[in-house]
Amino acid sequence: MVFILNHGATKEKIDSFISGWEQKGFSTILSVGTEHTAVCLIGNTAEIDMDHVVQTTDIVMYGKRITEQYKAVNRTVHEDSTIVNVGGVSIGEGFFTVISGPCSVESREQILEIAQSVRESGARILRGGAFKPRSSPYAFQGRQAEGLEMLLMAKKATGLPVVSEIMNQTQIDLFEDIDIIQIGARNMQNFDLLKAVGGLKKPVLLKRGLANTIEELLLSAEYIVAGGNDQVILCERGIRSFETMTRNTLDLSAVALLKQKSHLPVIADPSHASGIRSLVPPLAKAIMAVGADGIMVETHNDPAKALCDGAQSLDLDQFGALMADLKKRAIIENKTI
Repeated sequence: MVFILNHGATKEKIDSFISGWEQKGFSTILSVGTEHTAVCLIGNTAEIDMDHVVQTTDIVMYGKRITEQYKAVNRTVHEDSTIVNVGGVSIGEGFFTVISGPCSVESREQILEIAQSVRESGARILRGGAFKPRSSPYAFQGRQAEGLEMLLMAKKATGLPVVSEIMNQTQIDLFEDIDIIQIGARNMQNFDLLKAVGGLKKPVLLKRGLANTIEELLLSAEYIVAGGNDQVILCERGIRSFETMTRNTLDLSAVALLKQKSHLPVIADPSHASGIRSLVPPLAKAIMAVGADGIMVETHNDPAKALCDGAQSLDLDQFGALMADLKKRAIIENKTI
């Protein structure tokens, strides 16, 4: 249940209104937007007489019930789009932020060459895997803590904020200097990890699981935001379907629907969605066209020798060509890259 407050409601009255509900056992979310201020109640609201509250509380304009289980990430509660800011880079409505880098950090020379090149092409954030969840226990598992150090070295050299995937909550201390913590598809419903990053004051990039619904993704984001961290970026990275010619199936409708249902920024990952290098550029353009706030693209200085996911990685020239095309299209879409 959400109550929309009258314009000009004083802080004292808002605090008193919230305190009254919390004393009755409800959790509350205060959302201050450009158009209105809202108070959302979380708990069993079935027996609340909404009309009575509106009629007897002078700061309440109107109330409405929220039927979805996700409340804090719901656009009904928070009408204005959230902009996530990290290291001088904005992610959200009006922007098309490009995140790029290798699937896995392999060496200092490799990550530095890639970081310098993608920055020159126009990428605003550097990605790089240090801990790699792999389907096979015999596959390359990443450089781990050493990989994070290499990634931070590239950040220092180029000024690019960095994002890397965390595997579990015991690793949080290792990610202290990482700008954005990524929760990968396999961990989307690792609820202990979601609760842990919910207690951080650091942006979280949450990827949709390969067999999860849109609602389940939003509920996972709800864990993080309900924990106190509203700096969440949703990422569509393709879902498993009956199709075998691509690695996954990119769900473009999910991007558009997430933008309608939630105030959180939404990006997409055409590399994991397709698994095929030649499909990444056209999918990236389609992602921009359906209203996404950015993309995450895997780029490598020598894809043929990559230790992880070389087949879906663009080389540096290909990434440069893609960025040149996206910059032209961003003008049409009224987006800032």
